[in-house]
Amino acid sequence: MELNDTTDYQLCFACGQRNPYGLKLVFQLENDTIVSDFRPQAEHQGFPGVIHGGIVATILDEALNRTTMLADVPAWTMTGRLDIRYKRYVPYGPLLRVRAKLEMQRGRMAQASGYVTLAEDENVILAQAHGTFMALSPEMITNLMHENPAMRDFFAPHAQKPSDEVAL
Repeated sequence: MELNDTTDYQLCFACGQRNPYGLKLVFQLENDTIVSDFRPQAEHQGFPGVIHGGIVATILDEALNRTTMLADVPAWTMTGRLDIRYKRYVPYGPLLRVRAKLEMQRGRMAQASGYVTLAEDENVILAQAHGTFMALSPEMITNLMHENPAMRDFFAPHAQKPSDEVAL
């Protein structure tokens, strides 16, 4: 099970390693959770010394979304709903950690929860989230692969069989 895009595409704002403006998150599996460490840069600040809430939301969204790869039927998903509770300001400077866990999957829908902490002290919860995610339809995956051939290997395990392909 691959948690990170290793194709030639890699332009996702959250995880794309080729996106010059992106966060470049790299995800790992630890027991039954998805984990990524992130060191904010100066351009991620909202108020001086405080990471912008939208960046925090992006980190949580991406990690929670990745949990669907842990389901009985792994699937790439899109966010249907994301509820975030900002418990403290997220400081600029220290290494941050996001940790997310799959809570439930039913059909094409999955629910996950997670939180952002200081990497050196996961007891300091800065923000937490709960989200609902919908699996990409086979038609959407086929269209994505057609429009972005560099992503073919990334989505191939979830693509339709050639006889099922959608007319474009």
